[in-house]
Amino acid sequence: MSSTHKRNGIPDRWLDYQSVGKRLPGTRFIAFKVPLKLALNSHLSSCDVFGHWELLDTLKRENQELGLIIDLTFTTRYYKAEDVPESLHFVKIFTAGHEIPSDAAILSFKRAVRQFLRENIDNDKLIGVHCTHGLNRTGYLICRYLIDVDGVDPIQAIELFNSSRGHAIERQNYLKDLQSGRKRSNEGIEESEQEPVKGSSTHRPVYFEVNARNMDERPSFSHEYLRNKRQKYRLSHTRRGGNSQFVGPSSGGAGLLPTPRGPAVPPFPPGPSLLPLPAFSTARLPFNSSHWIRGSTSQPNYQWHGPSHYSRGGRGNNLSQHAFSSSPGPPQWTNDSGRYTCDAPHMWDGPNMRSQFRRSHRVNPNGYPA
Repeated sequence: MSSTHKRNGIPDRWLDYQSVGKRLPGTRFIAFKVPLKLALNSHLSSCDVFGHWELLDTLKRENQELGLIIDLTFTTRYYKAEDVPESLHFVKIFTAGHEIPSDAAILSFKRAVRQFLRENIDNDKLIGVHCTHGLNRTGYLICRYLIDVDGVDPIQAIELFNSSRGHAIERQNYLKDLQSGRKRSNEGIEESEQEPVKGSSTHRPVYFEVNARNMDERPSFSHEYLRNKRQKYRLSHTRRGGNSQFVGPSSGGAGLLPTPRGPAVPPFPPGPSLLPLPAFSTARLPFNSSHWIRGSTSQPNYQWHGPSHYSRGGRGNNLSQHAFSSSPGPPQWTNDSGRYTCDAPHMWDGPNMRSQFRRSHRVNPNGYPA
């Protein structure tokens, strides 16, 4: 697994394993890797996401119903009760990895299974078991139960688990103990040790996918979510673009901005401009109905340039050759197309012009003030 996934909290080698195995024939057991909470799944692509809701979807396709989850991980950072659907119950048994589980952990596992079977004798709900990868600790304890309680031959128990999980138990100390180790006592397995915890999540979360190119978080699915997001952006963007000196024709003014498509937008309330008005008559400028100037420009970022003593981060400029670079007044920012300029370079906040000011001023096609 990459270092990026480690920083994001995704378990090491977690993506290398199949999410859910098959039900072990003749038993109530099914094994899977640890389902992750929303904060961790948000760092994964949509095809790699695996949480409790995805687990339920997988079992539903197999016409199976899950009744109990036994969590064998040695941490609580992967999920909590608020991440588990309210239709599920889970039992937490802290089990250290790499080493043979203690007799106490084995007995706790047996008690949880026996209690569930007693309470669900009239249905066929499954017992889901997982550790980090749903393989070594999970396979050991399921096989240990089959060997100690159900009397299954050790070799058959191991083969049954491996074929159902889709991966073979890897740790040799686990295999050696199952095959030739002593059987654990079943004394006290009918006693109840801890009550299962009920999940409290009522809604499926919306996960976000990290774009590999720019690391922006974007919704990975849910078309309805995307439509609502765009609609909210349009409304808020229109409100923020208000300026009493720049009104569209729909409001009765003689402004430069065309009316947006769709329902008419009422005039914006009067207020001070965030940029000084251009020192030329806008009435003489050619009207271009294809451009909305509303908080940002339509020009690529790399085309914006400024005077050398105002440029940032070594950004080049071409104003020494620009037609209006010798015009009186403070130096101006512009772009290669010569369509927009800002004569307040101390307020420059990047080519997108989205923080310090919300409006761009026009110049004529030759770059000169009209």
